Amino acid sequence: MKKLQPPDWAEPKGYANGVIARGALIFVGGQIGWNAAQQFESNDFIAQTRQALVNIAAVLKAGGAGPEHMVRMTWYVTDRVEYSARLKELGSVYREVMGKHFPAMTCVEVSGLVEERALIEIEVTAVLPD
Repeated sequence: MKKLQPPDWAEPKGYANGVIARGALIFVGGQIGWNAAQQFESNDFIAQTRQALVNIAAVLKAGGAGPEHMVRMTWYVTDRVEYSARLKELGSVYREVMGKHFPAMTCVEVSGLVEERALIEIEVTAVLPD
């Protein structure tokens, strides 16, 4: 995987503007902040985000990949104000689970998610090199 960064652009923090990769594609469906038994352990945004990231890492591992193989993440949050206010905490939780692997990312505020208690849903595309 190679990060794509136009030379005259400011360096993004916590994500890449673009990524190029070659290999087997892994598509991780939207993961929310519940555990493997599909039970929420918290209504806290950061705790749910951590659990969603742990879930993503588990799915990647099942495919023989890891966070370093992620090329794209899409985050769906129910409260962009809370997301923005807690970026420092989010960064810490992200690095704890995913390390310093920053794929191309999009974050979108949505009015709600299918699971009523879910505060965040994250989907990932990863590429396992040939």
